[in-house]
Amino acid sequence: MPTEEKIRGKSRWVVNQMDSVPGRFEPDPSRDASEFDGLGFSRSVVVNLLAKGGCQSAFSVMAATRISPLDTPFYQTADKFFTANSKVGLTFDVITLAALYSEVLPRETKLDITLADGLQLNIPIISSDMDTVTESRMAIAMALNGGLGLIHYNMPDREQLSQVSRVKYHVQGLIQEPIKVSPDQLIGDVLALIEQKKFGFSTFPVVDAKGIFVGLLSGHVVKPRYATKKVSEALTPRKQVHTITKKELGKDPIARADKFFTEHIGIHKLIVLDEDDHLLGLITMSDVERITQERKAQFKPARDAQFRLVCGAAVSATRNAFGELDRERILTHAGELVERGVDVIAVSTAHGHSKGVGDMVRVLRDAFPKLPIIVGNVTSAAGVEYLADCGANAIKVGQGPGSICTTRIVAGVGIPQLTALYVCSLAAKKKKVAILADGGITKSGDIVKALTLAQSVICGGIFAGCTEAPGEVLEISGKLYKSYRGMGSLAAMKSGSAARYGHEKADTTRKLAAEGIEALKEASGPVDRVLAQLIGGIQSGMGYLGAANLAQLREKARYIRVSPAGQREAAPHDVVELKTGN
Repeated sequence: MPTEEKIRGKSRWVVNQMDSVPGRFEPDPSRDASEFDGLGFSRSVVVNLLAKGGCQSAFSVMAATRISPLDTPFYQTADKFFTANSKVGLTFDVITLAALYSEVLPRETKLDITLADGLQLNIPIISSDMDTVTESRMAIAMALNGGLGLIHYNMPDREQLSQVSRVKYHVQGLIQEPIKVSPDQLIGDVLALIEQKKFGFSTFPVVDAKGIFVGLLSGHVVKPRYATKKVSEALTPRKQVHTITKKELGKDPIARADKFFTEHIGIHKLIVLDEDDHLLGLITMSDVERITQERKAQFKPARDAQFRLVCGAAVSATRNAFGELDRERILTHAGELVERGVDVIAVSTAHGHSKGVGDMVRVLRDAFPKLPIIVGNVTSAAGVEYLADCGANAIKVGQGPGSICTTRIVAGVGIPQLTALYVCSLAAKKKKVAILADGGITKSGDIVKALTLAQSVICGGIFAGCTEAPGEVLEISGKLYKSYRGMGSLAAMKSGSAARYGHEKADTTRKLAAEGIEALKEASGPVDRVLAQLIGGIQSGMGYLGAANLAQLREKARYIRVSPAGQREAAPHDVVELKTGN
């Protein structure tokens, strides 16, 4: 920190420039902007004023953005703060961020991020590649909101390919696999299906055994009085139903469907067929109206160069019977994923800083030079450097912070998340790769803190209760829950994720050491609603720090540790809570 004499001297220079006639200070590009670092002025502002001069109002802005020397001993930059606390591991709840002067309104902040060439997201949030979190429905919902979903690999290779295709060929607003009935079913069977599945609709497309569309069963006739009638007797025949081919939908299917509904008063559903009358999907007017509203939203869907939704898929470092990396299977499956249009492949293991993972990344990088690759997990700078040298574009940081992960208890290994993120960020800057904060995030404030060090976050538990998550729904004491399990749990490893933790699925000679648990998450509704809360919190945090984008958030962040009493103070206290903040 500069001495008082130096501060007075540099401040005097600024004042003298302000006093110059006519109220402007002249350019002096020969001076080094670093001379003014001790005063707390923004480097970019100083450089601009030294180069171009300015007026008193410009200096006023400079003064407003100044970080007071009185603050700096308490609220420190990442380098100073984490170095000063290098003897202790720190995570989200024991750290808070200091507010700064701001002219940024939360709604004006930009959240877009580039994780690799050809992989851009409009929000810095990724759904985790866990078998109770991300399959095609979740990946579609994430991409429609501007994020990314990583489809897990606890399924047959062919099924994962199918899941990726559903995302890549998803037509926004098109229900690709509508619930359909056959002509030979009874109306009573349809009523039983509605009751069993708790459907909120009663109109169904009717297809024959070959998938050919034969008509539409209207909700007007799906009534108990017609229970003994066959569907074929009650349906509206094909010739009387308005249909359209997928080709006719064109590049903007929503605009085409919107025009159709405007022209056909009273029609609320549009059947989509192929050239041979096979049912491809269904578009409803309510979905079209919702999507039209969404298009006015600040954050647009994340799409690739062909205007398809972005999608990621996880793969494991599988080995053959000789314990060697199964290169042929890995390359075959990765190649098929690329053919389906996958935007990024994630090599997911609990210990990314290992020879097997490095070898696998090299194999993928050699075969697919331009394919974005996410690899993890690590908690050290050495791990980041190793994976970056192997060819990774983005590296997952986190060992043991997840709510259903027990790695730190079972293996005694893992670093509290914010300390791990800071250490890894140093290597990431050097190697010019992105880091992803994976695990431990329970609220939007945690995401803000993570994004001061990482380019994006990966969330599992936050999304596990969403409608789009594949977990089983359970009702307990009148409340709905969804199953949620760690990929290191015994059940998940038996389903295929054992390789992620260094075990073999078929290994019956020794007991697998579980590093995760099986649990329940309270049902939280659709992903759209959860993401709206998270995004709102991120934007609020950026507004407090005067950060217009994520790069400025990382640049401006100032940290301080919080005592246990301070943690209690941060949450609602001394009241009877009637309604939660969520």
